Amino acid sequence: MRCPFCDHAETPVVETRDAEDGAALRRRRRCAQCDKRFTTYERIELSLPAVVKKNGVRAEYDRRKLRASLALALRKRPVTSEAVDAAIGRIEEKLLSLATREVTSEGIGELVMRELRKIDKIGYVRFASVYRKFEDVDEFADAIEEVQPRRRTRGN
Repeated sequence: MRCPFCDHAETPVVETRDAEDGAALRRRRRCAQCDKRFTTYERIELSLPAVVKKNGVRAEYDRRKLRASLALALRKRPVTSEAVDAAIGRIEEKLLSLATREVTSEGIGELVMRELRKIDKIGYVRFASVYRKFEDVDEFADAIEEVQPRRRTRGN
């Protein structure tokens, strides 16, 4: 593994541990030349289904796009990168378990919403507002009502 700072080829591993609920290995490396540290991840490469977009165009599944969507929804929210990695892992596990060659972008969007609802309600509403193309305040209110706990009335 080459150093991302000085491009030196010798970067020994100084620490290894599980990441993403055991689906990957996180390795801390130290460059033998510039002494800077960096992190790499090792994960199994599986063939995820192709994504069929709304306009019918097919594209390869791209983990970076999924991460960017989650990052945008969770911007300035108190959600750890580990929680985001775990959510991505669960989404990818679900995609693999479908055992299909293609999945719609809408299907991935629904999986993202399910995960966001678990990890951050504000992120869920943000994502839903774009994904479902909210056009008025009532649609926001409906999404907020979906994630609010039911309030008990007096006498119950």
